[in-house]
Amino acid sequence: MIPVDLFWSFRSPYCYLALGRIQEIQRQYAVEVTLRVVMPLAVRDPDYFESLPPARGIYNAMDAKRTADHLGIPFGRPEPDPVVFETDRRRPTAHQPYIGRLSRLGAFAAVNGKGMAFIGTVAPMMWAGGVVGWDQNGHLATAAGAAGLDFSEMEGAIAARPDFYDGLISDNERRLATAGHWGVPTLVVGGEPFFGQDRLDVLAWRLDRLGARR
Repeated sequence: MIPVDLFWSFRSPYCYLALGRIQEIQRQYAVEVTLRVVMPLAVRDPDYFESLPPARGIYNAMDAKRTADHLGIPFGRPEPDPVVFETDRRRPTAHQPYIGRLSRLGAFAAVNGKGMAFIGTVAPMMWAGGVVGWDQNGHLATAAGAAGLDFSEMEGAIAARPDFYDGLISDNERRLATAGHWGVPTLVVGGEPFFGQDRLDVLAWRLDRLGARR
């Protein structure tokens, strides 16, 4: 089995759009994919969005919807937004209840061997456009259960040791930087990063060169 690190953010539309093809790579190749949750770049670098041209956000929103249409994947922005921004600026607030909770849940799932299963149920619930209020009404608990996890156990473990799970996330961010990138989704094979949902075919090519096809 060839180890593959998947650096992932729950706020990235491109992580969601890549998910089905990453799962297909898991089926077609002898790989062991390890989920490594990172905080969104907007949270890692609070100046990030304000430093970008305004057109970038407009283009990315259009491109994500177009890519979903091209792939035949249902799509809708999560409500609420996993990152909370200041009222009058594209700058994240200091307190981040949604993305902090999601990221810790993902870190728990990963360290307990259920990372890929967890994002496989949570990401479509958030991003497929069928759920408003993904953080309420037991949606996360249902998704966790579908991934083979006990949601009450997850939340209890995180409440008991939040710094441990925050440390896992910080370590993942350091690993991403060491691999030579900053964005998501990034998959790393043998120290070589493959950034973006539009590089999955190149990743498959590399795995073919490594003789990993089943």
